[in-house]
Formats: sequence, C-alpha cells, structure tokens
Amino acid sequence: MKPRPATGRRLANGVVSVLSTLSAVLGLVMLAWILWVVVSRGLGAFDLAFFTQLPTPPGLEGGGLANAIIGTLVMTLLATLVAVPLGLLAGVYLAEFGQGSRLADNTRFSANVLIGMPSIIIGVFAYALVVVPLGRFSGYAGIVALAVIMLPIAARTAEDMLRLVPNTLREAALALGAPRWKITLTVVFRAAKAGLITGILLAVARVSGETAPLLFTALNSPYMMSSLGEPTPNLTVTIFNYAMSPYADWQQKAWGASLLITGGVLALTLVTRYILGERKT
Repeated sequence: MKPRPATGRRLANGVVSVLSTLSAVLGLVMLAWILWVVVSRGLGAFDLAFFTQLPTPPGLEGGGLANAIIGTLVMTLLATLVAVPLGLLAGVYLAEFGQGSRLADNTRFSANVLIGMPSIIIGVFAYALVVVPLGRFSGYAGIVALAVIMLPIAARTAEDMLRLVPNTLREAALALGAPRWKITLTVVFRAAKAGLITGILLAVARVSGETAPLLFTALNSPYMMSSLGEPTPNLTVTIFNYAMSPYADWQQKAWGASLLITGGVLALTLVTRYILGERKT
C-alpha cells in the first residue's frame, strides 16, 4: 500500500487549524461585541429607582422594574425547588438502580428530547396544562414551564456526574455493610457534589433568559406580585414589551433588564467554572 504524501497531511492539518482558530476568534469577538453593546446601553438604566420602584405608565419617565425582578426571582426559585429534586432522583435511578433497564433507556431518551425541544413548545404545553384549566395566566403556569425545561438538564447532569464516581467507593461501602440507599446519599453524592451543583447552576442559567414559555403562562403585570395565581411580572417578558415600545425610557430599561439577566447568567457561569476547577484539583 502506497503511503500518503506527508505534504498533503501537513496542508490539511494547517487548513483545519486555521479554520478552527478563526472560528474560535469569531465566537470570542461576537461574545465581546454582545457584552459591550448590552453593558454600554444598559448600564445607564441602573439607579436606585430601577431596583426599588414600580414601572411608570406609558410615556412617563422614571420608575423601575422592582416587580419584574422579584417575580423572576420567585418563579426561578420555585421552579428550581420543583425540578432539581425530581431531576436528582431521576439521575440517581439512571446511574445507580436502572442501568440497562427499558425504563431507564426510555427515560434517558425522553430527557435528551426535552433538552433539545424549543422552549416555546414547552410554553404551549404549560398553557394547555395549567392556563386553560384555570382560565387565566398565572405564576404557577410559569413555574411549571420553567421546571419542565430544567428537569431534563438536572437529570442528565446528575446521571453523568454520578457515573464518574469510581465503583471502588461503592464496593468499599458495601463491604462495610452499608445499605445501597445510604451509600448513594453519603458516599456517591458526596463524591459527585461539585458536579451536581454545576448541573443545578446550568439548569438555572438555562431558564433565566427564557421569554417564550412565560408569554404563554405567566404573561406579565405592571404591579407588584401579590399572588402566583395571577399574571406575574418577570424580566424577560418586560424586555420583550419594552424593547418594542416607542418610548425611549422604556427602551433604556429594556437594555438595563438585559444587562441584569446577562450579569446573572455570567455570574452563574463563573461560579460553575470555579466549582469545576475546584473539583479537578
């Protein structure tokens, strides 16, 4: 068999290396560009009123987005409390108890499909499941939509992290006579703690900028949230509404809300990378 000339291999390697480098640089430039635009246009909206006051009527300057900030935090927190325990339990089953079973295969396949599903479809699902029976938009429907988005991410991340734990740890605990459930909670979970926390943070970051599901479920409100059984203010739908308005003050607040969400996602990403770095060391 005649060997392939080394010149051709070097040329192909050089072309692929250049294209890869250009792609990475392009991605970094686009990210820096987006961050620069959001920061330069949104920083001017930040003041005490932005975080403490309610929105003003259309055409009037001033006010803030305190109601949307609180509504977003409440719905995200409650969705996390719903989705994360279920996701962790599903991950434990997939990694520890259901290996090779048909139920585990179907669950894993369903989680993979849900992760890649457009969020607007999940919003329509939550609309049909909660909004239509109740007859009104509500924070509860928004929580359901966000929890459905978070659930498969938490489940698949938990499974992957638990599978990375060496079997020798499980065998050592079994040799000491510990029951399987106790080994999972006290040994396996402790060994995979950093990875599990990372999965939770990634799930929270995934839903923090979702607009489409909340348009079909929580909708929005210009008032302070008093109950989750009514339309609930949130940052993403507020950005959607304010950005399309003809009022310069509302457009400025839309940039400020975008910067707030971007900063939150960036902070979660940095925390995630720090936890992963600590785990590797």
